[in-house]
Amino acid sequence: MGFKKNIRFLHKWLGLTSGLIVFIVSITGSIFCFHDEIKDLTRDYRKVNIEDKSYILASELQSKAKTMFPEATADMVVFYGKDRPAIVYSSIGNKPYNLYFNPYSGAFLKQESIEDDFFAIIEDLHMHLWLPPEIGKHVVGIATIVFIIMLISGIILWWPKKRKDLKNRIRIKWKAKWRRVNYDWHNVTGFYISLFVLVIALTGLTFSYEWMHKTMYFVGNLGQEYPNDDFSPAIDSTLVPNTKANPMDIALSQAYKAKPNDEMFFVWYQGEKSAIITGSYPDALDFDHQSNLYFHPKTGELLNTDLYENKSPGTQLQEMNYGLHTGQYFGLTGKIIAFILSLLAAALPVTGFIIFWGRRNKKAKK
Repeated sequence: MGFKKNIRFLHKWLGLTSGLIVFIVSITGSIFCFHDEIKDLTRDYRKVNIEDKSYILASELQSKAKTMFPEATADMVVFYGKDRPAIVYSSIGNKPYNLYFNPYSGAFLKQESIEDDFFAIIEDLHMHLWLPPEIGKHVVGIATIVFIIMLISGIILWWPKKRKDLKNRIRIKWKAKWRRVNYDWHNVTGFYISLFVLVIALTGLTFSYEWMHKTMYFVGNLGQEYPNDDFSPAIDSTLVPNTKANPMDIALSQAYKAKPNDEMFFVWYQGEKSAIITGSYPDALDFDHQSNLYFHPKTGELLNTDLYENKSPGTQLQEMNYGLHTGQYFGLTGKIIAFILSLLAAALPVTGFIIFWGRRNKKAKK
């Protein structure tokens, strides 16, 4: 009896100290689940007509962006898919922007402020509570760790002493008084969603803590080391280009050849001292199964090939993290499940507080 009393005490006070943060993070997570679908419905520039010709060169889009916005940086170009615009990620006046272009003609479509975007604001609230990122990520991270402890302690409190009591722990007595319904809702839904929400919480920790990111790599590889995963190309700055072609265009054309069936591609120029990186994904707006190629920033020479199928299991698990956290890995069904789980998780601190408040008032009356 003493053990469960201590667990109940721990569960209660951890919930009271972290409940508001858990509620905010869960609600904003549910809002963010369908951000791509909502944007597609409300922003017509996110779709283009498919044309039977090749994409425009990345260097041309980069040049257009800098001509239109002389102060802009334009180091990353993303081709999101055949029926979607290309985006040049830019910084203009120290503010981040998405510059949308038609991927076939290069026609300018839209300048979009990332900081002022509704879903970017929601994402910042979800990850940092609108605090400075270095502070906010730790506040959210600690609250997430507390929530994980609460999930485990909640299962201990839920666990019936006798098998015959099990049926009363897996269903809600809807005909009972509202306080009893609230109590059952807290316990029953908490039990049903605990394992799935635990996955969401653990994958969410990787956005706050590098040690959790490394833990996923360790678990995925079963502790085995893969030296190729730490590839960092040395750049010989003395090399001289032997072609007039832009290295970004050379890099992206090689990426197309390496993964001809992929839908989404990006090319990222980081300066003359770092390799040009390309990435490709099988499906548009689905950030999973990423393949990467590395190129010399001056010559466009291929330095390393890191296709998804050749990556270590730990690296693959790390790159699955976003999809697992948001449900995107399992398509629309996964997003719906993640949405429902987030709402149910948001309800836990609310129903838990009602239980606490009811018992507190009951003791006061006595």
